[in-house]
Parts: sequence; structure tokens; C-alpha cells
Amino acid sequence: MPGPDPHDDTSADYEQFEKELLAQDRDATSVDTADVDDRTAQNLIYDLVDADIVTPVPEDQVLVHEPSGTTFDSSTQLAVFHRGWTAGRDADAEGE
Repeated sequence: MPGPDPHDDTSADYEQFEKELLAQDRDATSVDTADVDDRTAQNLIYDLVDADIVTPVPEDQVLVHEPSGTTFDSSTQLAVFHRGWTAGRDADAEGE
């Protein structure tokens, strides 16, 4: 008895559809960091310093992200990290 008609096999279509849905889910939950320019980063850092989330260490020319203990020498890197860190915490809180 011959096998199924290869023209009727939709498993590849289903797998492709599932991959597209997973990619959309990932995109929906990811944080866009492409819009973090120097001005945006500086404004965020000022706000984080005021909120005691970031501590500047002038003698070492670094910024310390207090909740994670991570040190940065670039305000843009810190801003991008903080956005991702915040998004990760928010996603964890939603999962609980």
C-alpha cells in the first residue's frame, strides 16, 4: 500500500505556522532598545540616580545598577540593561 500523498502533507505548513506564532510571541514580549539614544539614556540615568537605583562612582567613572550589582562605564549600556532587566522582572511577575 503506498504511503500518503506528499501533496497532502501539511506538517511542514503547520511547523512553519507554529514558528511564526512563536516569533510573534517573542517579539511581543521583547523590549525595544533601538530607541535608546544618548539623550534618552542620560535622562533615564538621572531618573534612576534620583530613585537610588543607580549609584555613580566618579573616581572609577562607572555607574552601578544597585538591584543587580552590575557596573557600567556607559550610560547607554546601563539604560539598555535596565530596560531589559525591568522587562524580565515584569515578565517573571506576570508568570507568578
